[in-house]
Amino acid sequence: MADSFGLILANRAVVLGALKVPDLLGLATEGERSGAFDAVWVGDSLLAKPRLESVTLLSALAAVTSRVRLGVGCMATFVHRHPVMLAHQWASLDVLSGGRTWLAVCLGGPNEQSTAQALEHAVMGVAAGERVGRLEEGIVILRKLFHEKNVAHEGRFYRLEGVTLQPSPVQRPCPIWIASNPTGLTWKGGASAAEAVVERSFRRVARYADGWMTNKLSPDEFRTQFGRIRAMAREEGRDPAGLGAALYHNININEDRQKALEESKAFLDAYYTAKFTPKFVEQWTVAGPPERCVDELRAYFAAGVGHMALRLASWDQLGQFKRFLDEVVPAFGGR
Repeated sequence: MADSFGLILANRAVVLGALKVPDLLGLATEGERSGAFDAVWVGDSLLAKPRLESVTLLSALAAVTSRVRLGVGCMATFVHRHPVMLAHQWASLDVLSGGRTWLAVCLGGPNEQSTAQALEHAVMGVAAGERVGRLEEGIVILRKLFHEKNVAHEGRFYRLEGVTLQPSPVQRPCPIWIASNPTGLTWKGGASAAEAVVERSFRRVARYADGWMTNKLSPDEFRTQFGRIRAMAREEGRDPAGLGAALYHNININEDRQKALEESKAFLDAYYTAKFTPKFVEQWTVAGPPERCVDELRAYFAAGVGHMALRLASWDQLGQFKRFLDEVVPAFGGR
């Protein structure tokens, strides 16, 4: 998918009391009707950042849309979910939606990120050191269950024999992406250890994924990092041209760029129960007058981002939605 937009729905806002379910469904249907968006995205968390459960919400969205792809980015609870159960749920969603699912999986936050994140892993019986193994093994199992019969698997975490999943997904293959932002990691062992983590993260995408979703990168940073991943894909015997790339980003349109960033920070702080630095928010947000937003989005597409998943970084979701359609989208060929 090249040079396309996705609309990120704030499904945590329902828990926070800032939006109601009809608001989310309405934005999704209006986003599809506009023709501006090729996908609708929802977030995923269990205890760390509570929200409407992602597969359940996507099932509701499947019923009120007919064209847009339905994505979860990223499925932070992937390492908590038994792959046979998840494969059944996801294949069913793909059938219900007519083959429109887009699964982007991730490790979930480390225990050091927050007490809530540590509790989430603990209550699901997943040790921090198991997350990578469970993610890699889970992807392997899902691919087998999606497209093979009498599946057998003998791994560190899961053992299967003679398993045939029904129904099968409509999409063949049913896409599985990996979402990560490895350069955002801090590593107690120092720079060399951090680089080793980044290297393994990139290699994981190159070896297991149909595409890479990331965030908080400049266009130049994205170009460099995705170039590394594509080179690794070639080393893995895969065609790097077949590897997709998406950015999970925020947008706030306002003639006063500073006010746009301040509103974005207030929204993101509340949404994530955090205190982000202004620099962090700026790295994660396209902000300012429409012309500037257009230029920043074009820079990302020019750097090789195929899909821009955009969250409206404001509680005025409808107002920002209308401004994006009226003042930004026409620069990309209209609706």
